[in-house]
Amino acid sequence: MKGATVAMLAMIAMALLMVHQAEAINCGDLVTMLRPCVGYLQSGGTPTKECCNGARRLQGATQSQADRRTACNCAKSAAGQFKVRQDTATSLPGKCGISSTIPINPSVDCNHIP
Repeated sequence: MKGATVAMLAMIAMALLMVHQAEAINCGDLVTMLRPCVGYLQSGGTPTKECCNGARRLQGATQSQADRRTACNCAKSAAGQFKVRQDTATSLPGKCGISSTIPINPSVDCNHIP
């Protein structure tokens, strides 16, 4: 009986780990969520509703430190590729009414993301 309980607990732990891995963010997710923001990030103005919705989805998808650091590295790479203006990238969370800890900056050290 004790062995069956241990085996069942191990199976539950493995299932939970698999679910967490399936929910982990990747660079494709980040690009998809922030694609509506490219115009704003490059030119300024006012972010669209779609942009802010994507930023909110990104915030919701990055609840763990590991996810925030992964998203940071993706955003760091994308910021360089899409030639993002730092002033607009920095102001995006405030303009969308969120408090994001994921900088969109090609020179950020993502290992310091909380």
